[in-house]
Amino acid sequence: MTEAPGAPAFKEWAVIVDALLEGEQIVDVRKGGIREEGRHFALHATRCWLYPTVEHQKAELLKPAYRHRVEATRDVLPEGDAGEIRIAGWADVVGVAKLTKPEELDALDSKLIWSGDYAASRLNWKKRDPLWVLVLRAHRLVEPLTVPFRAEYRGCSSWVDVDGLPADPATEPSEPALSDTAFEARLKGVVAALPAGLSEPVAG
Repeated sequence: MTEAPGAPAFKEWAVIVDALLEGEQIVDVRKGGIREEGRHFALHATRCWLYPTVEHQKAELLKPAYRHRVEATRDVLPEGDAGEIRIAGWADVVGVAKLTKPEELDALDSKLIWSGDYAASRLNWKKRDPLWVLVLRAHRLVEPLTVPFRAEYRGCSSWVDVDGLPADPATEPSEPALSDTAFEARLKGVVAALPAGLSEPVAG
């Protein structure tokens, strides 16, 4: 495999990464973390590794049916600065949208495993910034990869460059979380829920 110095990885709660890789969710919403470059969210890559984190992850911020999964993900990161991270998959960002109104987010409620209140808190944080909607086509690795953890991977940010991963995730044996037919059906539902539809993702 061809490794890249710092392959781009999208950071998200471990329970959300699991939901993406199980085909339970194809949408993520993001405003950007407090350590975000420029303090605003930006799309750094349209193909990225999925990096599971437990920072800020709490059971009460999920819908009741998913809260039990938090306990199983508590050891996803080492407690100190030594250890390994298990990377189970990757995703293509196939569409984006930007929301500013609560009713626009409400229309996506059934497509997220977060509680409605928590999703709304993401919209309300930094009110001048729109809430990004990312539609992700997730793929599960046939054999998960492990890479050394580095202290700089910690922190509240949406992206991290992870050493030791292939430059192109698609070069690793993997399978889509959803079949083409199932994904297209989910995608149509997302598009129907968004007032302006989806835009082509552009990394920058």
